[in-house]
Amino acid sequence: MISIVPLATTGDDLSAFGQDPWWLVLVKAVLIFLVLVLLTLFNIWFERRVVARMQHRIGPNVHGPFGLLQSLADGVKLALKEDIIPKAADKVVFLIAPVIATIPAFVTFAVIPFGPEVEVPFTDITTPLQLTDMPVAVLFVMAIASVGIYGIVLGGWSSGSTYSLLGGLRSSAQMISYEVAMGLALVAVFLYAGSMSTSGIVEAQGDFWYALILAPSFVIYLISMVGETNRAPFDLPEAEGELVGGFHTEYSSLKFALFFLAEYINMATVSALATTLFLGGWAAPWGVVHIWPGANEGYWPLLWFFGKVMFFIFIFIWLRGTLPRLRYDQFMHFGWKRLIPISLLWIVAVATIRSVRLEGGIDTQYLLGGIGVLAVLFVVLFFVGEKEQAENEPESAAAPTDSHAGGYPVPPMPEGGAVRGPAQALTFRRDEPVTTAAGNQGGGS
Repeated sequence: MISIVPLATTGDDLSAFGQDPWWLVLVKAVLIFLVLVLLTLFNIWFERRVVARMQHRIGPNVHGPFGLLQSLADGVKLALKEDIIPKAADKVVFLIAPVIATIPAFVTFAVIPFGPEVEVPFTDITTPLQLTDMPVAVLFVMAIASVGIYGIVLGGWSSGSTYSLLGGLRSSAQMISYEVAMGLALVAVFLYAGSMSTSGIVEAQGDFWYALILAPSFVIYLISMVGETNRAPFDLPEAEGELVGGFHTEYSSLKFALFFLAEYINMATVSALATTLFLGGWAAPWGVVHIWPGANEGYWPLLWFFGKVMFFIFIFIWLRGTLPRLRYDQFMHFGWKRLIPISLLWIVAVATIRSVRLEGGIDTQYLLGGIGVLAVLFVVLFFVGEKEQAENEPESAAAPTDSHAGGYPVPPMPEGGAVRGPAQALTFRRDEPVTTAAGNQGGGS
């Protein structure tokens, strides 16, 4: 059996974890909670300011310096609003659903490394800037994030509203689909790092970030993280033109605020995971260490970590301000028939390259050339086959229907089915009288 684990990695060194006293663990948990809440308030303000600049507006600038207290004012307003529960709702599930969606968003940050080992102020204790770690920490993040889907699905189902139910079903299908592509994008990282521990992956990257070495995985992860968090242009469960407001249409007051909080914390979670797995985590950018040897020591790595996280948050905001919403079938088609097959092909390529480099026997140049040829053939057959299939599909004849059956005047469909492009102009006979709602014949006045 061929091993794909790098020779330099013999196991995850997690000896630094599990040694903290109980009060230090509690302090770390409280600090993570406060950081996420404050980061959410800042991200809401940041998003409104950036989108305002893109649209030549000012944005929040009244409450507090530069409008920084606007998010806090909005939170207080939500808390003071009337809490409405629909009559047809399942009250127990309706109340629990926002909690189920919010708690996993906080829990996932338990294994995110914020920095190296540091000394706790006013003590002689040394501890890593991370709550805990485990040999399968990345899988833990994926598993806990999947639990949040239940909150959205149950919230839509328990509302007793058709629009909320459709929004919950859309969201579950979307999040599950793009979690598959996201998980496959991370397999290449595991193969290269030889570890599923978040701290181990940060240590394995060194100066060579996986965003450059594993560029296809990085791009697939970027697309998947936007789809998995239901953010524009993939905010299809909240399509106002179709579903009013999506799964949280019937929610108000603090319960709506919890869904809102979960969405923004999930943005921070996937951004922190991308920082950890592809951009070196808390390590300083390439070249900074050569100029400043102490850049990765003490509490300075917190600056690099949150700077990279804010870079991904800006990408979220940038996409929202520039791209229109996709159609739902196009979005699901892209996930299942584009991202997932490409991810599988890339995983096979990475595993082959790693095995050959460890075992030897084949020239790497020939191997890369062969993989490139196969990738080109795969892409060509991918698009050509689908085009031929669409051209060979027989045109289904439209059955004649009565447009006024049942008393509802439904416009008849065009002959041969729906027609792409602009709608045909409506024509009216001038000799037909126009009857108003009051029963009077309309005329020129």
